[in-house]
Amino acid sequence: MSIRGQRAERIDPRVATRLCDELRGALRRRPAHEARLAGALRALAPFSASVADALLAAFELMVKRASFERPLYAAAARAVGELGDPRSTQAFTKALARDDFGNFATLSALCQTRDPALGAPLAKVASSRHAHWAFAGEVARIARGESASSRVALLAPKIKESHRIALCLELFVPLTWASPLGPAIGPALSVLRGAERHLGRWLVLAEVAVRAGDRAPLAEAAARGASGPQSSRGAWALVAWALACDGPAPQVRPTVELVARLSDRPSAERDTTFLFRLAREKAPQARPMLEGLAKGSLGDACAVRAALHLIRDYGDRRPLDALRAVAASPRREAIRGLAAAALFDAGEHELASELGRPLLDSRHLTSLAWGGLVEAALRKHAGEVTTEPNVRRIQNGWSE
Repeated sequence: MSIRGQRAERIDPRVATRLCDELRGALRRRPAHEARLAGALRALAPFSASVADALLAAFELMVKRASFERPLYAAAARAVGELGDPRSTQAFTKALARDDFGNFATLSALCQTRDPALGAPLAKVASSRHAHWAFAGEVARIARGESASSRVALLAPKIKESHRIALCLELFVPLTWASPLGPAIGPALSVLRGAERHLGRWLVLAEVAVRAGDRAPLAEAAARGASGPQSSRGAWALVAWALACDGPAPQVRPTVELVARLSDRPSAERDTTFLFRLAREKAPQARPMLEGLAKGSLGDACAVRAALHLIRDYGDRRPLDALRAVAASPRREAIRGLAAAALFDAGEHELASELGRPLLDSRHLTSLAWGGLVEAALRKHAGEVTTEPNVRRIQNGWSE
């Protein structure tokens, strides 16, 4: 049965047509902007039957070509897995039959499926002689409720550093937004955390464990925040707060270096995701850094997001004019769509509708995608647009 028969079109036909055309072009010749196209398709597929069907066809073709390393494949596999179209079973089975099992993106996608026909081929992955593939296959089986085995903990010490990093970014980051895993994953994640030196990746592994019912990471982070090396106590205190999901944030003033350490991305990227986590909880410590980012004419995506949080979470209306100016400016096309989405999330629905309408014809994929999401949110009259997954996929071109 086609997804078209199950899912209504909630985005403008111009956006769906443009995305499908871009997808067909990308399958003929790989474009320079593939990562952003993949992110846009990933974000909008749940709102469009035509986009979802086009992604399914692209997924089947890329499996046939064994194009598993492409960002477009990762986005298509995960979107198709989440949408649960039964027509994808054959393509997933073919991917799992290859020596590399369709890469981690395939196994990540299978964490979101419940198709019983994929249970047997996935069990073969879990029995691989290569520890990283067997581990990923067993994690997918735990996510699907097909395994509660402790074998995954025996595989964890055998995983090389490069594979551990890939597992964290490609398998466990998406699982922080999905349904919790079963408790069998706890001991295995403890092993991986013990070998992890990057604090942001440690936090990802800890979050998945805590959501699965393991409180050990929270106790460890709290202990390090209280009695660890002085230079790292503030960072560990913030980690403990994030894992606890309760109570006020610790009195630690965030800096660019500190929030970069707490991101799962490489520290050199200066990713500010953790700052916006603090802002969502209205932590007063985050406000000075937000005000610094949102000063002036909002020159980048971080500044736009900072302006949104100041308006919505701290009741500061001063950045509203600057946000409106960015959303209205054709010269700021790279962040114009994000600004319109921020206006919607700030409660300025009429303004977001007015400034988002021209984005539906934008030549810039990022603006087009944000315009489509704003339109979908306006039709539904609910929902947040600038969620963390949407920002990562559309604005940054990350395929998780």
